[in-house]
Amino acid sequence: MNRHALLDVLHHESTALLAAARTADPAAPVPGCPGWTTTDLVWHIGVVHDFWGHIVRERSTAPGAYGYPPRPNNGASTPAAFEAVHTFASERAAEMHRVLSDADLSTPVWTWTPQQDIAFVLRRMAHDTAVHRVDAEHASGRDHRIDAALAADGIDEFLAFFLPRVSDDAPALGGSVHVHCTDKGVADGHGEWTVHTGDDGAYIVTRDHTKADAALRGEAHDLLMALWRRAPLDAVTVFGDRQLAEAFIASASNE
Repeated sequence: MNRHALLDVLHHESTALLAAARTADPAAPVPGCPGWTTTDLVWHIGVVHDFWGHIVRERSTAPGAYGYPPRPNNGASTPAAFEAVHTFASERAAEMHRVLSDADLSTPVWTWTPQQDIAFVLRRMAHDTAVHRVDAEHASGRDHRIDAALAADGIDEFLAFFLPRVSDDAPALGGSVHVHCTDKGVADGHGEWTVHTGDDGAYIVTRDHTKADAALRGEAHDLLMALWRRAPLDAVTVFGDRQLAEAFIASASNE
């Protein structure tokens, strides 16, 4: 997705997330984030935007200079605490959008990935906010599906950056897994990936249509939610080795 599309996503999803949170009880649980309340979710997205806004604004090459803000009302999930947290998150979202709009995306900054530039931050913030918008909608008792093209790009980002390097004492994946979006418009060349592990245990991801030992097929939203553990594996169709598919989902990092 290009710069303008991602900036639009960031603005729209931030606004929609905060609007959805307003319709939920501040103390309502968030199904996709066990142990969190709606207020916790809004605080989280506010701090995330604050942190990455700092990284971009300061052109920071290390995360250590960032100071975490104190949470209002000592972390309570009361209506008064929610209002303070909501205001903070709204202001941080606006600032995040401003600094990313003004930035040269090729500018080097610290990230936790091999891609050390502002382009990574923009893409990450768009997708992080979109997934947490789903969380906010669920907390308010509503369903919400991410646009197919955005969800497919989210899968691509997940496979590129969130699959862990398998530790030396962990078993290899034990086969190949094909991930296939069935949405019209994203299936041709933009919605298929094959994952396997190399001799060193690292995941290898290719964007192709290849027969694999296990295949996960479904709409991009459902595949993305399964990867982020917002939906069970049964939300998509599994072909081939189901145990391998389960091991793949279980090993995928979503921290």
